[in-house]
Amino acid sequence: MIDIGVNLTNSRFAQDLEQVLARAHQVGINKILVTGTSIASSQQALSLCQQNTFPLFATAGIHPHDADHVSDNFIEDLTLLAHSPYVKAIGECGLDFNRNFSSPENQLNVFKAQILLAANLNMPLFLHQREAFNLWFTLLEPYFDQIPAMISHCFTGDKKQLLQCLDAGMYIGITGWLCDERRGKGLQEIVKYIPLDRLLIETDAPYLLPRNIRPKPKSSRNEPCYLPYIVKVLAEKTGYSEQEISQYSEQNAQRVFQLTVTKER
Repeated sequence: MIDIGVNLTNSRFAQDLEQVLARAHQVGINKILVTGTSIASSQQALSLCQQNTFPLFATAGIHPHDADHVSDNFIEDLTLLAHSPYVKAIGECGLDFNRNFSSPENQLNVFKAQILLAANLNMPLFLHQREAFNLWFTLLEPYFDQIPAMISHCFTGDKKQLLQCLDAGMYIGITGWLCDERRGKGLQEIVKYIPLDRLLIETDAPYLLPRNIRPKPKSSRNEPCYLPYIVKVLAEKTGYSEQEISQYSEQNAQRVFQLTVTKER
C-alpha cells in the first residue's frame, strides 16, 4: 500500500517518527507521500525524505489556510523545491471557504499561481477544496489537458461533484472521513462510483483518525498504520476486495506520482 497524504511534519510526530514509520511498514505500507502546506513545511517534508531510509516522497505547496502569509517570491521557492527528485506534486493547494483562515482573494491568487506552476513544470496537482467546488473546478478546467494528473485530496463531496471530477480525469483520494458513521455517510453511499484505476488512499494523518478502529486507540492521533481500516470500509462499500483496493491504489499512486527511490541530484 501507498499512503498518498501524511502530514509527517506535524509536531505530533516529532517525538516518535521512527516508530510511526516502523508501524506503517509492519502493516504493508511501502511508500508515503509527505504533504507540504507552506514553504516551511514543504522544506521540512523534503528534509524528511532526504534523511529517512523509509521511502518517503513529498509535495510542495501552499494550503489555502496559509495563503495570507506567503512571501512575494513564494513561486520561486516552490519551483526550487520542485526541482528535487523527491518532490512529486505541487500542493496541497486549493480553496477553503469553509473556514476562511485566509481571505478568499488571497486564496484565489495563490491557487491560480500554483495551477500555472504545475502546468509549467508538468507536475501533478495535489488539491484541497471545501465549500468552494464550482469556483475551484472552474479555475482548474482550462488546465485539464496541460497538467499530467490532478488529485482531489480527501474527497468529501457529493455524487454530482464526484462524477464531475471523474469526468475531468481526476484521481480521488479517500481518507478516514469514509469511516465516520456521522460525517461520512454521504461518502459511503457514493464511493462505489470511483473506478479502481482512479482510486487513491490516504490517512491525512495526524488528522481524521478512522472511527472503525477496534479497540479504540488511546490517542486521537492518526497514523499511516491505520490505512488498512480505510481499505476495509472501502471494500465493504464498493464490493471490491481489500486486496484489489490495495493493489490498484498502489499502482495508481506509483503511476501518478512516479514514486521511484532516487538520490538527490
